[in-house]
Amino acid sequence: MVRHFGIVAALAAGACAITPKQVLQAPRRGAPVPNPSGKVALFSYSQYSFEEQSTTRAWQLLNLETGEITDSGLNSSEVSEAVWIPGTETGVLYINGTNEEIPGGVTLWIADIAKPSERKIVASLEAPFSGLKVANTSSGDLRFLVNSLAYPNGTAYNEELAPKPRHTGRLYNDIYPRHWDHWLTKQRYAVFSGTLLKASGYGLEDHKVRNLLQDIPFNVTKPESPVQPFGGSGDYDISPDGSIYALLTKAPHLNKANFTASYIYVGAFEGSAAPQALNGPGSEAYEAGHQGASGAPTFSPNSKKLAYYQQDGEYYESDRVKLYVVDINQGGYNTGNGSTVSTSGWKGLAPDWDRSAGSIAWAPDSKSVYTTAEDYARTRAFLIPLDSDADFKPKNLTSVTSVTGLAVLPDSSLLIAANAIWTSADFYRLSTDGTQKTLFSALEIDEDLAGLGPHTLEEFFYNGSLPNFDQQLHALVVKPSNFTEGDKYPLAYIIHGGPQGSNANAWSTRWNFQIWADQGYVVVAPNPTGSTGFGQELTDSIAGEWGSYPYEDVVLGWEYVRDNLSSFIDTKNGIVAGASYGGFMTNWIQGHDLGREFKAIVTHDGISNTESAFTTEELWFMRHDYLGPIWAENTTYSKFNPQDHVANFSTPQFVVHNTLDYRLPESDGLSLFNILQTKGIPSRFLNFPDENHHVLDPENSLFWNTEIFNWINHWSKGHELDGNAIGQ
Repeated sequence: MVRHFGIVAALAAGACAITPKQVLQAPRRGAPVPNPSGKVALFSYSQYSFEEQSTTRAWQLLNLETGEITDSGLNSSEVSEAVWIPGTETGVLYINGTNEEIPGGVTLWIADIAKPSERKIVASLEAPFSGLKVANTSSGDLRFLVNSLAYPNGTAYNEELAPKPRHTGRLYNDIYPRHWDHWLTKQRYAVFSGTLLKASGYGLEDHKVRNLLQDIPFNVTKPESPVQPFGGSGDYDISPDGSIYALLTKAPHLNKANFTASYIYVGAFEGSAAPQALNGPGSEAYEAGHQGASGAPTFSPNSKKLAYYQQDGEYYESDRVKLYVVDINQGGYNTGNGSTVSTSGWKGLAPDWDRSAGSIAWAPDSKSVYTTAEDYARTRAFLIPLDSDADFKPKNLTSVTSVTGLAVLPDSSLLIAANAIWTSADFYRLSTDGTQKTLFSALEIDEDLAGLGPHTLEEFFYNGSLPNFDQQLHALVVKPSNFTEGDKYPLAYIIHGGPQGSNANAWSTRWNFQIWADQGYVVVAPNPTGSTGFGQELTDSIAGEWGSYPYEDVVLGWEYVRDNLSSFIDTKNGIVAGASYGGFMTNWIQGHDLGREFKAIVTHDGISNTESAFTTEELWFMRHDYLGPIWAENTTYSKFNPQDHVANFSTPQFVVHNTLDYRLPESDGLSLFNILQTKGIPSRFLNFPDENHHVLDPENSLFWNTEIFNWINHWSKGHELDGNAIGQ
């Protein structure tokens, strides 16, 4: 049965189809961060102009009572990031991205957002530090944390001042020479601490910052925080009273190629002793079997507790993410290294809850924790009291959109940032009684998004193939924004990546379902075996089964569309597309019966030859999903290899593979393209030499969309194929 989520039953008058250019040039807004009193919130704003080929940036203020948005007065060309100063109404500490004294360095400034012109520089930093966090101590001193690449000796790395070698050779004697989109060097990221002394007009104590990771012992992997490639300031925190810090780093006794394990380290801000892992080997958490990747260390408002999350499996990136809390105790002083920190009262929060925790925010009384979690194709917010029992099942607090930011206000109401397939940004306030007050909606002011709305989204549930699984599978349906009742539209069947991922009700500037629909298709986006947000069993069951249950689920989803939605979806002229694991699945589909049901295939950075999978960098991924290393018995490297089925290839296929994608190297895409061309199958190959697994540059993204739509519109609808491709 199809479920509708339309607030409006029919398309608003005057609505028109949205184009890739409109989505890419629409404003992008960060999650608003409230000031200490909860009256206003600061957020970032950016907008790319294809005409000017440049991006406009700004820092804006959101009034949390009226929803009014005003300019903050901060110079967006100078201010790279800003944080509120705790204990003040409108005081901010910000990083200026330039340093007149030190090329490549940055400066720290203090300002009052109510009087932005009255600002003062307080510190000159010798490298491009970022990730600012600050605490206001009882003495009025401001203690802060930042991060930067650092040399092996612990000093911050400044590329502009670094000596340049006379050769270009890279020499390695350890596994993991490259990651995501860069080759590793000797420099690693580190968290640095500093103090701005009130008595000296907030001058930087000792005129320097201190590397907090430098003395952590290791025998395999050098400590690094934030953890790359996606880590940021969420990988570390400072207690509100400024006395203790916490940071995340990979397990120092395990190599990063084969293990995902990481631990939370805590240390005294004033001490010189190296921080200690609260959940590493020998800890209560570790001995209880929680040994995987950790994240989001977050201090309670009273500075007495620390919440974090962790997975159990030490080489599985999609294991269930569980919440934990510990008491933090600052001890006495040790000779020579200052104050120490100890932990106690370690406890799991809602450990039986079959969802994976995301971001963490504390209630003002330090007695409860808010978290986000993916749940049925939406990211939602949940509240978990610290005194709840193990079988406590948190209840969803938020609406049908997906939460992208959550902040707790002094009155315990929530400030929520959200998006959905139909909107790039909504900000609303959620009271403790569940009342929701909309403060801002991008649909109301962004001209490029005019005509979008929840009326285009539906979803359905269908029976899958996984034995003994007691739930139906889920799929999204996205109609064109100018959908006309009675008309039929070709199917655009989109398979998600991961494979432990999902097709979610979320806005994207990469795979935007509404853009695809507005090319004149109905998008159906299934969540087969391997999908997240529907319970851990469904997620885990894809291991060793890449081409079995998930493929069967994709077939069953397609059959459901053919048999139940044929009144408005044309499956005979449909296309199928996918990226990453979705790219593998489209390659697998190409060699199997379902491939003959589509007019065209689009594959983005997907595996076509599983027996070359060890060209990746994160070998733990293959070790888990393919049931061992490539030389072990009973693995699945050859069991689900798309290239073993090339005899069945016949559907026109568009292949995208980027040069900087080191997780799935471009040779795999070239191999697939060569096979298609040699067999005489209509095909095109698109490569971006400056993009990684994703296409992020707006100009590249516009070209990506243009050429893919040119391809599918030709084969599905008979449109003329452009001549942009390079020939002999």
